[in-house]
Amino acid sequence: MALNSSFRSLTVDTLTSTSRKMKNRGTRKISVIWIPFFCLSFFLFGMIATNSRLWLVPESDGQVISRRRHEQELQIVSEDSSIKMPAEKRDVITAVYRTHEAIQSLDKKITMLNMDLVEAKNSPEMHSSDSYTPAIESSGKGSQPKKKMLMVIGINTAFSSRRRRDSVRETWMPRGEKLFQLEREKGIVVRFMIGHSATSNSILDRAIDSEDALHKDFLRLEHIEGYHELSAKTKSFFSTAVARWDADFYVKIDDDVHVNLGMLATTLAYHRSKPRVYIGCMKSGPVLSSKSVKYHEPEYWKFGEEGNKYFRHATGQIYAISKDLATYMAVNEPILHKYANEDVSLGAWLIGLEVEHIDDRNMCCGTPPDCEWKAQAGNVCVASFDWSCSGICKSVERIKHVHEKCGEGTGAVWSALI
Repeated sequence: MALNSSFRSLTVDTLTSTSRKMKNRGTRKISVIWIPFFCLSFFLFGMIATNSRLWLVPESDGQVISRRRHEQELQIVSEDSSIKMPAEKRDVITAVYRTHEAIQSLDKKITMLNMDLVEAKNSPEMHSSDSYTPAIESSGKGSQPKKKMLMVIGINTAFSSRRRRDSVRETWMPRGEKLFQLEREKGIVVRFMIGHSATSNSILDRAIDSEDALHKDFLRLEHIEGYHELSAKTKSFFSTAVARWDADFYVKIDDDVHVNLGMLATTLAYHRSKPRVYIGCMKSGPVLSSKSVKYHEPEYWKFGEEGNKYFRHATGQIYAISKDLATYMAVNEPILHKYANEDVSLGAWLIGLEVEHIDDRNMCCGTPPDCEWKAQAGNVCVASFDWSCSGICKSVERIKHVHEKCGEGTGAVWSALI
């Protein structure tokens, strides 16, 4: 401010002095036009001299403001990033989860379609080598719905077991027209299940063909017979049975076991409303690692340390599974792993599923006097056999005796409330 005052005083003095000089020069005059020009020139000169630093202030302030704005923008971007990144991650996780759900839903649909496909396989061309079955003929053309059955029983047998089969036919299994009447009226299918020999059209196969022509009670499987192939035979049975009959239950029985069909039908009908049931005499025997024993398990190491027991599974003499489980096996037959023991294999196929295991000790009664005492007490057994023989010991000679002492009577199956 002092500098401005001094400059203004100097300017005024200069103008005054100049004016006086002009006046003293009598003959020389300055045009009035030049006075504003001089004033403006001196004013601008004063501004440049005194306020030169003012020209730098706006630029400095602009830089500060610009820098602050830049920092604020960076802070905003940083804050936005810290907020948005988790959201983006959540979006990605949500998308992955939805994709996973869609894949699961698609897998379920594919499984259901495969199940429908298996159930729809009822073409005569596909079963041209199989025996005569009224269940197929009663449905007319293969495209028509199959008749609903309560259960399909597959009696496991071998080429060398002709006498066993005859003993079963003479005791608890209906024969001839009674067999087909049982299907029509009670929805119970009973068949001996057997595959083929390793040699095409062998004498063994021809013997079964002749026997089937006589009794019409065989279910031929696409399976090569062999004692160590029982697990594969079981899979083949379920696949074939599901394709041919629409039943609530599928039952596997050995040909040296005595069965009361009426009690079996009543027992299974009691569990009819349950979607996935596995019924039998549940056990958990030791895993045998020694090669010298009969039921040696080559893959014993999969079940833990030596001395461990198997998971719970039904003994192989007789067991039943519901329709959904049989269809599951039919659909997944190629990838179901086979263990040395057939009953263990079945238990393994079901152990990881949502299945209700039903331990029914009435399906594993002993031979007389055990089953006889129970029958006298009004508790008729579903099945009887000897644990020591994994069936009725010397069944050909003894099954008639068991039937006489423990049988439910010929009319029981026809009067069963199913």
